[in-house]
Amino acid sequence: MGVTAETGAGLSIVNASYRIGGTTILDKVSVDVRCGRVLVLVGPNGAGKSTLLGMLAGDADPTGGDVLLHGRPLGQWPPRERARRRAVLLQSNQLVFPFTAQQVIEMGRAPWIGTEESADDDRAIARAIEATDSGHLLTRAFPTLSGGEKARVSLARVLAQETPIVLLDEPTAALDLRHQEDVLRIARDRARAGAAVVIVLHDLSLAAAYADEVMILDAGRAVASGSPNEVLTAERIEAVYGLAVRILRDDDTGRPLVVPRRGRILPSHDPDGRTAT
Repeated sequence: MGVTAETGAGLSIVNASYRIGGTTILDKVSVDVRCGRVLVLVGPNGAGKSTLLGMLAGDADPTGGDVLLHGRPLGQWPPRERARRRAVLLQSNQLVFPFTAQQVIEMGRAPWIGTEESADDDRAIARAIEATDSGHLLTRAFPTLSGGEKARVSLARVLAQETPIVLLDEPTAALDLRHQEDVLRIARDRARAGAAVVIVLHDLSLAAAYADEVMILDAGRAVASGSPNEVLTAERIEAVYGLAVRILRDDDTGRPLVVPRRGRILPSHDPDGRTAT
């Protein structure tokens, strides 16, 4: 199996920034992605969440700072070696060519071609199909699938890759309630098996339910990082999102449930902390 029992930080970002022209997308962010844990990145639109995930994946090079994979600069890893250590699910699940869902899932095993792990291809693919409830989609052409079906097949590809690091960018965006819970339960199970998991989410209550650690980003800066109970306070959420909220507690877990206070209007949000007029 591709996932191995490792300890410590699988991926680290150290004081990393990302700038395009004169625009700063990320500003001196540091984070450790630890094996056996789920880190969820949250924040408003444009906060830098997907850019940070892209840095962790090696798809975006920082303009300052470092990204380390097992202590070695990520850019020094050959592409195939990198693919054997981290799997990535992007926001967009699009393919131009009419591959079947089965073929898309099988692509997850490409990094293991020519290795001893390739003997596990059939088992890994079958496990991924079962976990994502995508067995009935296998003969369908991927471009003909609905958004939610594409998301599940794409997740199955990631799971079939069986890497010790899993990076998921808004994996629940196109899914119904049941499949949202299924995806995050799968992510939680991967962490229990030893994987380091990073997820970008917009739903703060889902983040609170499944994360070991939540990092809030706002305007490219890391505002807070810690346990859901520590980070997801009404005061902090209101300051970052400019929306009045009430924090409830899940009866079973005691974790936060974030509920908008729709009858209350806050001043316009300014990420620099000023009240807009």
